[in-house]
Amino acid sequence: MRAFRVGLDERGTEVDRDDLILVSVDDHVVEPADMFDRHLPERWKEHAPRVSTTRGGTEVWVYEDATVPNIGLNAVAGRPKEEFGVEPTSFAEIRPGCWDIHERVADMDAGGVLGSMNFPSFPGFAGRLFAHAKNLDISLQMVRAYNDWHIDEWCGTYPGRMIPLAIPALWDPALCADEVRRVSDKGCHAITFPENPEPLGFPSLHSDHWDPFWAACAETGTVVCMHIGSSSKLAVTTEDAPVDVMIT
Repeated sequence: MRAFRVGLDERGTEVDRDDLILVSVDDHVVEPADMFDRHLPERWKEHAPRVSTTRGGTEVWVYEDATVPNIGLNAVAGRPKEEFGVEPTSFAEIRPGCWDIHERVADMDAGGVLGSMNFPSFPGFAGRLFAHAKNLDISLQMVRAYNDWHIDEWCGTYPGRMIPLAIPALWDPALCADEVRRVSDKGCHAITFPENPEPLGFPSLHSDHWDPFWAACAETGTVVCMHIGSSSKLAVTTEDAPVDVMIT
């Protein structure tokens, strides 16, 4: 059978598409330190999240007064299970495919993964870091820049291999709706959202508060993707329940 090139021209590697049989809709990206450099107007760059190194050598994201470590458990691909953990880490300790799109696609090829949808890491699964900032006007610029990086660079470098997934301007349903429409025009038809916004200080899913957001999703054919834990709170039934119960 003739090999079929799947977005690997830069490497010159040919991959048989019949070997790529999996589509994963619950992957994650560990955002690279320079992700905002090319996607923010000059006036906003001084406010962008940045990577800083602690005295202990841990690399953390800093945004306003918030410090967010890279969590090892977000990036254990290629490591034995005995090394799985939640300790903070540095980019040097993370498999490059977690944050480098070229290495990610190479890992996908090796694993038979045709397509992948990636949830955020440092902003939280539904972008709550930006929603809880002091200056929400600046946060809106960060949400847009994050989505532009994700769509144009992370997904756009290898068209067809990544499923774009935007984050919302969670503090305002009208802004959420605007961003749904904006990223839809860029070809993104999936957006993250907390499985329960109330613990984050926002109105319940059972209210009409979110109606503008739902309407924009229906209008654009956008899929709402809810990751467990995106509300900052897990549903624990009993202390002795298996972890599968909580996830389900």
